[in-house]
Amino acid sequence: MLPLPPLTAQADRLIALGLHELAGLTPAELCDAAAAADPGDGALLVLHPDLAPASRLAGLVEREGRQGFVVVDMTDVDAFAPVEAVTLPAGPLALVHGLERGDELANWSPDEALPAITGRGRSPLTLTEGLHWLLQQPAALERNRCFMTIGSRLRKPDGRLDARTPALWLSNGTGRDGRDHRGAPKVGWCWAGNRHTWLGFASASGRTALRSAGAALGSAAR
Repeated sequence: MLPLPPLTAQADRLIALGLHELAGLTPAELCDAAAAADPGDGALLVLHPDLAPASRLAGLVEREGRQGFVVVDMTDVDAFAPVEAVTLPAGPLALVHGLERGDELANWSPDEALPAITGRGRSPLTLTEGLHWLLQQPAALERNRCFMTIGSRLRKPDGRLDARTPALWLSNGTGRDGRDHRGAPKVGWCWAGNRHTWLGFASASGRTALRSAGAALGSAAR
């Protein structure tokens, strides 16, 4: 994978998309925060999902002229929240460190992949983190090399997890997607017990809070 852009360039990208407004920050405040937070490890700059939900981010992702979308049978996409294994930093901004697409886990089921990821001291990526990755680096999705974001799941009213697990891949333009979506980045889902040869499992080495514009504070969380 290619390295991510510098944090200042990532901030410029979020500003160009108008996402700084969701965090209640001016362009200058977001740029100052990115400039002060230089981890030197190719981190990803993200907004908290409460501020920038998946339904808002998906349509902003663009790859080779195709706009991202959410599958029609996932109207509850914004209700998918971090699993117990994921602790998100408090505050509007965070850095996600050590991104991996998880190609080596292709053809594993989500139920199999989660303990393998956490057993390596890593954390599964959430859906909105995956979308932020694609906002900055659309080429992270490749045909037959896409990824799941099992750090996000939907919990039913009785406390059990919904069997769907969110994923990001490139649409074939078939079925309800429609031909106009062929090649477009797609937010979809797969069953937690199913395997897919073309889906890896994205993960991170940790997360760090940016508690205020212009200052990188806090400690990494998994």
